[in-house]
Amino acid sequence: MTSTAGELAAAARSAMVTGEWQAAREYFAALVEQDPTPEALAGLGDTLWWLGEVDQAIAHLERAYTGFRRRNDPAQSALTAVGLYLNYRVSLGNIAAARGWLARAERLVRTDGLAAVAGWVSLLRGHDCSDPAAAETWSRRAREAGAAHDDPDLELCAISQLGASLQLQGRLDEGAELLDEAMAASLAGECRRPHTVVFTSCTLISACAQTADVDHVLQWVRAADTFTRQFGSPHLYLQCRVHYGSVLFDSGDWAGAEREFEAALTAGARAERALQAEVCACLAQLRLAQGRPEEAERLLDGLHDYGCSSAVLADLELSRGDTAAARRIAVRRLRELDGQAADRPDLYRSGVAVAAQAARLWDLVARASTGEESAGALHRLTELADRTATPQLRARALRCAGTVHRDAASLESAVSLFTRLRLPWEAARSRMELARLLDGADAVAEARSALAGFTALGAAREADEAAARLRELGVSATRGGPSGLGELTQRELEVLDLLGEGLSNLQLAERLFLSRKTIERHVRNVLFKLGLRNRAEAAAYVVRHRLQSRSTN
Repeated sequence: MTSTAGELAAAARSAMVTGEWQAAREYFAALVEQDPTPEALAGLGDTLWWLGEVDQAIAHLERAYTGFRRRNDPAQSALTAVGLYLNYRVSLGNIAAARGWLARAERLVRTDGLAAVAGWVSLLRGHDCSDPAAAETWSRRAREAGAAHDDPDLELCAISQLGASLQLQGRLDEGAELLDEAMAASLAGECRRPHTVVFTSCTLISACAQTADVDHVLQWVRAADTFTRQFGSPHLYLQCRVHYGSVLFDSGDWAGAEREFEAALTAGARAERALQAEVCACLAQLRLAQGRPEEAERLLDGLHDYGCSSAVLADLELSRGDTAAARRIAVRRLRELDGQAADRPDLYRSGVAVAAQAARLWDLVARASTGEESAGALHRLTELADRTATPQLRARALRCAGTVHRDAASLESAVSLFTRLRLPWEAARSRMELARLLDGADAVAEARSALAGFTALGAAREADEAAARLRELGVSATRGGPSGLGELTQRELEVLDLLGEGLSNLQLAERLFLSRKTIERHVRNVLFKLGLRNRAEAAAYVVRHRLQSRSTN
């Protein structure tokens, strides 16, 4: 029995309300085939976006925009342009196209006197602005417009963006309060559209990732579990996914970070090169930390001219012992940032994210240099930490001071602060510096703690360094478990365990909620790292490990 257009539209809207995106897609597709109204096209585009099909979503939204314009519906035309801005800006990184749609929305608002839509244009002006102080002004206008026109979605998005702009100015507590308010109200159901949860969630994640407020993000991710179960992940914007992966990396969930970065790499295949570079740089940093420098180098191939890759490129050279190359890369990027600061004197004061990037680079220069140059780099790093009052930068400066001046007290303070901030990799690296500096039982204790931290994370190269230091101190070092397991990521350990149960790739994919392609890659990595020839040897390896574990218990 063929459904009428009205029945299809009602079924599609009902499916959207409950987050049944595949069903909504089928209803909207049938509706578009029967009666391709701009509403039907916009609904299908919206649904495709929730399913992660950004290119098709944009194509349908652009058709919807044309339909609204032909029907002389300026309000819906402007709102569709708002959606297109967000898709181009944060899903594809296409700034030119995004600004084109923003300009179109602004012209429609001005020409047709669309007071109710004007607040959305103000929101996007703030979103598009690189100056957090100017973004604050635009966000306040948007919040006022949302309240005046009874638009809770606009109001909550504006409150969230206002909070982010304050955080990026260094007003951390004030900004966090607003970010929390917007998240709480959105998740409680004050908004009319689930997109508002996506916007407020991604705004909070991006702001906290840039100010190193890792624990704040993780608490809200857990609080969003109910929304995630009903509607899917709120981290749908590509930039948000990258920032979320960075938070997971910092917090020690490297398997989760790998999942987010690889999903972003796949989703961003058609994104702008600058956004692709950011994704590749983040994944390369993870690979380098995992002790896989060749993979990191492949990811960075052709990205040397992008500022986002400078720190990991310098880190890569430093890991190879080429301090001159590491210093050259870091100094070149710092000169670029200093040039920007000369044009905008408030850059380091208001731009916490830029200061964090510069701090990481000065840290690299200090490690790659000696004498006065190393001390000068430490001075610049400490200055940035003091100016921004950001705890993570303060911890980095303390560690750098302890290394440059061979001061155990500074290193101990760095360990304490990194631990309090829940940054386990940085804490373990600081302990390793202490292990190099100290002697005797104190050095052994720090090296053992560093080894345990690196092993738990899957930081193979640094775990080897900690084990080597223990051997220098006359202590036998073991990572625990059979040889080679320390090389595996947490996800690869899960795959290995299930291989021991004889599961096929399809069964592994279903059990771990991953694609078969991803599972195949994990299986290849496990076999390669453990020196195994096939799945049967992997299963036998697991059996031996379990028997060994039982015999020692």
